Amino acid sequence: MSTILVIDDNPAVATALEVLFSLHDIATVHATGPAEGLALLEREPVDLVIQDMNFTADTTSGDEGRELFAAIRDRHPDLPVILLTAWTHLESAVELIKAGAADYVAKPWQDAKLLATVNNLLELSEARRELDQRRDGERRRREDLSRRYDLRGAVFADPASERVVALACQVARSELPVLITGPNGSGKEKIAEIIQANSPVRDGPFVTVNCGALPADLIEAELFGAEAGAYTGANKAREGKFEAADGGTLFLDEIGNLPPAGQMKLLRVLETGRFARLGSNRERQVRVRVVSATNADLPAMIREGTFREDLYYRLNTIELAMPPLAERPGDVLPLAERFGEGGKPLSPAAAAALQRHSWPGNVRELRNVIQRAQLLATGARIEPEDLALPRAQASRPAPAREPEREQIEAALQRAGGVIAQAAAELGMSRQALYRRMERHGLKS
Repeated sequence: MSTILVIDDNPAVATALEVLFSLHDIATVHATGPAEGLALLEREPVDLVIQDMNFTADTTSGDEGRELFAAIRDRHPDLPVILLTAWTHLESAVELIKAGAADYVAKPWQDAKLLATVNNLLELSEARRELDQRRDGERRRREDLSRRYDLRGAVFADPASERVVALACQVARSELPVLITGPNGSGKEKIAEIIQANSPVRDGPFVTVNCGALPADLIEAELFGAEAGAYTGANKAREGKFEAADGGTLFLDEIGNLPPAGQMKLLRVLETGRFARLGSNRERQVRVRVVSATNADLPAMIREGTFREDLYYRLNTIELAMPPLAERPGDVLPLAERFGEGGKPLSPAAAAALQRHSWPGNVRELRNVIQRAQLLATGARIEPEDLALPRAQASRPAPAREPEREQIEAALQRAGGVIAQAAAELGMSRQALYRRMERHGLKS
């Protein structure tokens, strides 16, 4: 049951409100003045405050109410406050609304309107409380991960990326191969670093090979090494990446670009730990943890005959799917702050523009945007125009068309009847949703 604190020196007002709210399963506590009200807030959990603006006889200035409101906001910044008075000028009420008061109700009030306002604020308060609890839980989980594992400076705040990081830490203890999937620039190499840093071979080398950046005829020599004369231009023997990574981790990026001959040889290394350099018949033994990554659809490549199915299942003992940045909106601002560390801060408008952008280039695109903006911004802060995002992405979305009755009913059902949540889904204020519900004859 929700609890409302009424701070009013008139016992009749407190009694009337207590009767009204008790009929709707809302508890009421009463304080006759500011000091008593503030003391009660420290002792008892309260969901909403209704406060008078004047407490001294023959006083109509509203100064006492302003001081009380300021004290409540200072001590309980998230607690909704409704101002209730018959004397204060409208300008004073508007001033306090701008300062964060939830609403302003004049005496004598209309029970239905006051009750609707109170229910609306209680729903919003409950939704905010649940959101704060969820965010607090997510923050504690991130802090726990940071204490228990070496995250290699990874920046993440979204639950989607947190799940991938947590799973990477969990599977790092095994020596089984790991396949990291996800689009280019999404952070796959950082996940590979986390796996290496928390693995039994953390003190060994961490060797990276971008299979997509090498000519097809040189990939085998790059991975397995070559003897002198094994191919044109091979004037001396060279060590391959598997030998260089012995006792550590080999990260094979863009594994989908490996040619068929290299795939067959890689499969044998994964199964036996043995391979031969190009141009040599002598086999070498290595102990290497293989982590691979790709942005390609390997199952589709298997169907097309361009990737070996047996290699796929050998690499895919454990798969970590890194979502694109567009599916990790909670990561955008923390990453932007990291990329702009020590430089100019983002203005609120620029931060909003970053969150609206779809980020087809993922984290790599975000880093480039922030670095460019830091260089080109002429003001004290980075503004939206400094980001140079595509206009269609950076501009505010066009207002949605008027929702039909069926849309409103569906949104209310999905929100479980929580007006604030349904209004947010429909892209309108709570008051606007109430008006449309009344127009369509829908009950709260």
